[in-house]
Amino acid sequence: MAFWDSLWQGRSRQFDSGSAATNSIELTKRHPTVSLSKQGAATGNLRVNLSWRMRTSDIEGRSKQSGRLLRHPFKLFQPDVVQAHTQGVVNVDLDLGCLYELTDGSKGVVQPLGGFFGSLNGPPYVKLSGDDRFGSPSGETIFVNLDHQESIKRLLFFVYIYDQTPAFDRTHAHVTLYPSNGPRVEIELDERAPQARSCAVFALENVKGELVVRREVKFVYGFQAELDRLYGWGLQWGRGYKSRV
Repeated sequence: MAFWDSLWQGRSRQFDSGSAATNSIELTKRHPTVSLSKQGAATGNLRVNLSWRMRTSDIEGRSKQSGRLLRHPFKLFQPDVVQAHTQGVVNVDLDLGCLYELTDGSKGVVQPLGGFFGSLNGPPYVKLSGDDRFGSPSGETIFVNLDHQESIKRLLFFVYIYDQTPAFDRTHAHVTLYPSNGPRVEIELDERAPQARSCAVFALENVKGELVVRREVKFVYGFQAELDRLYGWGLQWGRGYKSRV
């Protein structure tokens, strides 16, 4: 009896401790918010990662897929998944950005377009790690220095398709938040919006000293200026272009 008691207690401790590597919280329409403060994750660096992938069936068409299945019927049970960085497969460049508003009233954007990479140890305490143009496995990442949370009023993280065919409905994109403590937070961009070019993914707000993450997943057919109007940021926007690779 003592053996089973000790085994059960060991499992309980392991379960209660939690791990960002094994546990996750998915934000959905029914459960759209999570408090980083209540999880003890409102300090350190918050890592926000965008990644995406595509299935070959989305690209090649049903007729070609059917032909392969006739020759190799067992392929039906082994869906072929390819990474979006294969340029011959998909020509989509997804970018991760962040609109910020600080408590001193300053506003702006962190994004690859225009080279607005931000700063981690100074205002706006938001920094983009780089511009991934081909959907590498690491994706694109923005860091937020939550040790300066008292200076942050609100952040809006968004994804947009840079100068390519709208294909949100085929990219299987998702955004993952990795707090300094506790489980990661997952947000799928899973709603159908075939012609959308931008998506407001989630907001991070300082509500009376509590940092709250709220799922948005609102697709728009324009770009940053349309997201600005939707959320009342009040910035001035102009058309920008990236340098050729």
